[in-house]
Amino acid sequence: MRRSAHTLDPASMNAKELAISLRAPLTFRSSLRFPVQSRESRRDLVIGALWLFVPVVGWLLNMGHRVRVVHRMQNGQYPWPAWGEPAELLKHGALTFLGMMMYGLPGVSLACLGVWFDLTPLVVVGALLWLAAVVAIPGYMSHYCKVYDPREIFDPFRALGRVRQGGLAYWKAWAMVVPLMLLSFAGLLLFGVGFNFTSVWFWQSAAFSFGTVFTQTFDLDARK
Repeated sequence: MRRSAHTLDPASMNAKELAISLRAPLTFRSSLRFPVQSRESRRDLVIGALWLFVPVVGWLLNMGHRVRVVHRMQNGQYPWPAWGEPAELLKHGALTFLGMMMYGLPGVSLACLGVWFDLTPLVVVGALLWLAAVVAIPGYMSHYCKVYDPREIFDPFRALGRVRQGGLAYWKAWAMVVPLMLLSFAGLLLFGVGFNFTSVWFWQSAAFSFGTVFTQTFDLDARK
């Protein structure tokens, strides 16, 4: 029988499913296996890879899918399948992508101006601002996932504050995410098409890694 987003019952779940959750200790192995841990998760991964053949819309839908998966886990629900109601997924994907653009635009703009006017210090400042934006983005994603509140997205200083509170656990997540990203490029060896699948796998692994850190740090899965 196909499972929907029902409330998790630990007694009914097998050990593998319990181990790869937002409350389990974050390890490289758990991050690597999270997107492929069940039949439903693997099916969703394949659907996500196929959506990437649709420019822009497919990427935004995948972003929304990751938001929904983390949201369900934070709220005690089984996360898969999560491809229903595509309009809602598109909304979540568009909002979170808009946040990424807002965070990254100042740095990119300064760097481009520095290149245009051959001002190396401006390029350096722009690059540093862009790196700060990349670091801050996970600081809003997991909190937005909890209750879908757009206000969580558009406050970069709050996001950076959460990154600081995440401490070493946050940087541990990055230490796992970077090798996983490099590993995902192996999909290019499969005639390029394989990268659709490995990139979806990577982004889901990254969402799980950062989601684990912030969910545990801020008790985002606590029942009110």
